[in-house]
Amino acid sequence: MTAPPTTGSFQPESLMGRTRLGDSEYRSVVRLLAWLGRVRAADVAHPRVRRWGVPAAYALGGVPALVRAAEVSAGAFLAMLATTAGLVVPLLWRQRRPVPVFVVVVAVSQVSLILGVDSGAGATQLVALLNVGRFGAPGQLAVAVAYMTVQALVSIVFFDGGGTAHEVTSTPVLAFLAAVAVLSMAALGLAGKLVNAYIEALQEHAVRLEVERDQRARLAAAGERARVAREMHDILGHTLAVIVGLAGGAAGLAESRPKRGADTLRIIAESGRGALAELRRLLAVIHEDEPADPPLAPQPGLSDLGALMERVRAAGPAATLRLKGELTGLPQGLQLAVHRIVQEALTNTLKHAAPDTSVEVTVAADPEAVRVTVEDTGPHGAPGTDEQGKGLLGMRERAALYGGQVTAGPNSRGGWTVHALLRPASTAPDPTEKHPA
Repeated sequence: MTAPPTTGSFQPESLMGRTRLGDSEYRSVVRLLAWLGRVRAADVAHPRVRRWGVPAAYALGGVPALVRAAEVSAGAFLAMLATTAGLVVPLLWRQRRPVPVFVVVVAVSQVSLILGVDSGAGATQLVALLNVGRFGAPGQLAVAVAYMTVQALVSIVFFDGGGTAHEVTSTPVLAFLAAVAVLSMAALGLAGKLVNAYIEALQEHAVRLEVERDQRARLAAAGERARVAREMHDILGHTLAVIVGLAGGAAGLAESRPKRGADTLRIIAESGRGALAELRRLLAVIHEDEPADPPLAPQPGLSDLGALMERVRAAGPAATLRLKGELTGLPQGLQLAVHRIVQEALTNTLKHAAPDTSVEVTVAADPEAVRVTVEDTGPHGAPGTDEQGKGLLGMRERAALYGGQVTAGPNSRGGWTVHALLRPASTAPDPTEKHPA
């Protein structure tokens, strides 16, 4: 699994909570982390500055020793120059090869100590130890600390200790200071490693937050597209089924009963205009930045079932609507789900209606559930309600929003029956609040 990419900067205030920190402490920590992040970003952007700057600084620190050696003799100058180079040049690879650099610097320092050559650049051992702490393993750092502590004690006791009482008294103090310096440099190296790891973790976390935010936005967009597709399917499927049924009847009435045929054509026109208006309102929700010409209307509910049944009757089938129980207090979202389920079931009936087809719609509500039944008289085996049909899938999705289910299948009257169960107590988003159409 590939790690998420890191960015050059981050916002620590967006990643830290205030639950355990006061306001002043929170601001201080945020400023510190922001500063460390900027320092690290600058270091990453310009790696050569630190790589060459540190060895150059310690080389300049050895210049006075070189000048003193040159005043003594040419041999002393060459020995001092070789020692300084042996201590400084390896630092160029201190980050990539911290342990070998530490070994080389310690070896050169030990040789110069034995030969009595004081280059003035012996502090490079501490730099090498610092980088072992930052880039090496903990076991390697422990060995390096132990070796440098022993080396410092030995050099103080056997090389710097003397015969005067003052020198003997100062030996424990020097040994203590040397041990503190070694341990402090090792701790500083470990702290640098932890800070770098923490900053990288914050950066990765920030990237993950951005990825998750984009994913949530894409999921929301996909959900909105699915909702729009479902609404368009309901609107177009029902309206076109009504129009097709009416157009077939109007064709037969055009010569025998012109007035009835004209009335049928007017119903077709009204149905088409209504469908276009619904589609315009629905598409206006998608393009929220473009103002819609007509005002947004609420989604249909149970009060619109009567008009829905009238359109079905106008298309030919005999349609009956039965309402039972207290329906007026149902949530608008639940009413929309019931309306769309009835609409889809009636659309399937119209697609396969025979001249003598009849359909009965029953909506019954009680405190526990709302039950919807749409039963027609044929023909049997309507493919529009097949298990793979989008209509049945859409009905099931709407019922699932309210903890319900939908079943469909042939009945004893030679037709098709759709049963839907929805539970008002289940929570679901109300589409009329955010997505009027």
